[in-house]
Amino acid sequence: MKKMLCVLAVCGLLGLALGGCGGKQPASNGGALKGDIAISGAWALYPMVVTWSEEFQKVYPDVQFDVSAGGAGKGMADALGGAVDIGMVSRDIQAVEVEQGAFRVQVTRDAVLPTISANNPHLARLQAGGATQAVLTGIWRGEITTWGQVLGDPTITDEIHVYTRSDACGAAETWAQYLGKFKQEDLQGVAVYGDPGLASAVTQDPLGIGFNNLNFAYDADSGKPVAGLQILPLDRNDNSAIDAAEDFYADKKDVMTAIADGRYPSPPARTLNLVTKGKPTGITLAFIEWILTDGQAFVEPTGYIPLTDAELKAELANLK
Repeated sequence: MKKMLCVLAVCGLLGLALGGCGGKQPASNGGALKGDIAISGAWALYPMVVTWSEEFQKVYPDVQFDVSAGGAGKGMADALGGAVDIGMVSRDIQAVEVEQGAFRVQVTRDAVLPTISANNPHLARLQAGGATQAVLTGIWRGEITTWGQVLGDPTITDEIHVYTRSDACGAAETWAQYLGKFKQEDLQGVAVYGDPGLASAVTQDPLGIGFNNLNFAYDADSGKPVAGLQILPLDRNDNSAIDAAEDFYADKKDVMTAIADGRYPSPPARTLNLVTKGKPTGITLAFIEWILTDGQAFVEPTGYIPLTDAELKAELANLK
């Protein structure tokens, strides 16, 4: 049974002081845009959508936004229930959700990464050797319980303190899929609310391990792991060493490149989605079309991986 832990953390917005993107008018817009757009959902998409909304307002100042994070499950429920215009969903869309009217638009990519404390007493060895998928599965299944088991050193008896998410979220669902097509409910550990909360819990626990979305694992300004946090590298070839091709975690740009070229696996890399109830219309459609066109200029600067041109064209065509 999961333990519940309340962690209060301050989440700094990853907004960027960027100039306008050229102001190309969305195809659906027959005149000036005006109105309100409410958006809720995945922490993974929250920084990106905040940037998009700010930049869209520079072009269309009469459009007002209310953007809030709370997990992919909340975003989906809010969109289907009519509480918001758009849900941010960082996982696959379920068949039952499609039956209820969920309409998905893929907008960008990121990844979920395993995180440990920068004060872990075995940090150097862990970063040198990494962890295999099987070891990580054992950790979140409760079968591997000491850091010595991870390192293959029976003299190390320090207990692993495992953390997971308490809110229904795409990060946990994606991480569970990577570990063996599990569900979020199968992940053992102390359950913490939100991406910032999970990062804070691991940061404060030298023996802790968790997982975070790319933009909550790395600092937006420095491109390095957030203070007090480090990434546990994935040993993909199971040789107990992080080889040159696997060694890209020190800098966010290197991780983004590895996600884009497939060296970081999918899952836990994944596509991020916006969801509406039925096909979007009006200013909601205009905003989503802008995201898939002019809005793509802000994807990489905000720390996300862009879709291919073919993927963007397919998403635009699907909106028609």
